Amino acid sequence: MLFDKLINYLKLDKQEFLFQFNSHPNYPSALAFSDTLNFMGVRNDAYELDKEYWDELPEEFIAIVDNSFSLVKKSGTQYSVYSEKTKTLNKEDLHKKSTDFVLLFEKTAAAESKSVSDYKPFVYIILGIIAIYSLVNLAWFEAVFNILSLAGVYISLEIFNQKFGTTSTVIGSICGGTPQGAQTVNSCNKIITQDKTSILGLKFSDFSLIYFVGIAVLGLFLPATSFIIKGFTFASVIAIGYSLYVQAFVEKTFCRVCLLIISVLVVQLATGILFFENVSFSTGSLLLTLLLWVSVFSVVLFLNNTLEEKETLQKANAKNLRFKRNYELFKRELTDHEKINFTDKETFFVGNKDSKLHIYIISNPYCGFCKGAHEILEEILEKYPDDVSAQMRFNYAPERADDRYTELISDFMYLYKNKSQKEFLNAIELWYETKDENKIKEKVAGASIQENLGPLIGMSKENSEAGLNFTPVFIINGYQFPEKYDREDIRFFINELLEDEDL
Repeated sequence: MLFDKLINYLKLDKQEFLFQFNSHPNYPSALAFSDTLNFMGVRNDAYELDKEYWDELPEEFIAIVDNSFSLVKKSGTQYSVYSEKTKTLNKEDLHKKSTDFVLLFEKTAAAESKSVSDYKPFVYIILGIIAIYSLVNLAWFEAVFNILSLAGVYISLEIFNQKFGTTSTVIGSICGGTPQGAQTVNSCNKIITQDKTSILGLKFSDFSLIYFVGIAVLGLFLPATSFIIKGFTFASVIAIGYSLYVQAFVEKTFCRVCLLIISVLVVQLATGILFFENVSFSTGSLLLTLLLWVSVFSVVLFLNNTLEEKETLQKANAKNLRFKRNYELFKRELTDHEKINFTDKETFFVGNKDSKLHIYIISNPYCGFCKGAHEILEEILEKYPDDVSAQMRFNYAPERADDRYTELISDFMYLYKNKSQKEFLNAIELWYETKDENKIKEKVAGASIQENLGPLIGMSKENSEAGLNFTPVFIINGYQFPEKYDREDIRFFINELLEDEDL
């Protein structure tokens, strides 16, 4: 199921989205898609809506068009549809190609986040430096040869990445430029993904990357390496013949991006024959060339094996998570404990008091693990401000607490009583980030009045009577969060918890 343009439009991390979507217990349903968008910060509501009411929909919505989740944007009487490729449909065609499923969405701040591990700018810089060096220091035909090598590196690298789930807009545009674009894209995918060549786990397309990287490096030392490079261009005829044979007689379909690489090889072959001189070479040059190819081969092999292992682990983890994220199993574990009823529901209470979902967090300001638990709680409160409430139940016993702890709790109480909920939560966040009592003192603006800690003492006593002595602990509507689940897993079940009338 492809929806790359939709993911790009929403500015989501594709790898993270696909992992969460594939690991959803209801994958690949519309519910799984909707829940994944919610988890990634795109608030949405799904409907089964008859086509006669579609004119009332907002300018942008998500629908299932041609069996693919697609972004639909109104533009006058036309609709732009973003799924496997961008297309424009009139209302009649859109209704004919779509199901009744529509999803209305609202992008939030979390949806704007992007992966910080994008290495492409670094690659572009290196390729640019090599191109500039070639244009300035080499003869025109040598510069052309090197630039073609760089083009081969770039295209081969895009194919290499696509093998591991990273969609390439460049390859997509090359393969999908005709009205029969979808068929052409499928032809490219068929040739690239169903490559039966395997040498130490490397496919034919991987050797394209090895070849062009090696040739690009050797090209920096032209004309001294011209004889060696010419030899490799002659050897590339074998690869050209093999690729054409596979496309024409085995797969019986032609891949545009493969033909583009073949064109680069043919032009380089012609350039080598017509312009490169047979400069003498030494044994040292041969040894350095051999070392270069072995090094490049080893690096590509390492990256390929590493990414394959990562992909295998991700698939296995997704299957495990699909089971773990089953709400019915979670609910059974959650309600297996006896329900806890607290009497104090006012102290350190934040969120919407009328909400259906209430979360207690049993914690301690000096507990190292409590920082992560409070971050999770604050994230939930920020994401569901009208649907979730929470109470921070700090364990505090005056007979065992030192003066620092007492003053800190008193400052928290002052901030809770005299400041807004946001300022109080910011102070809690600041504390867990810095563990600096002086910074909290600054928040209370020098107030030195000892607050009445009686409610907190009573709350701590209730925690102890319920056996909640260790921190941190989440309590959801009176039920202790199951030990079989990680605290972070609570985020997966918020939507179901909000809809569960039994709880």
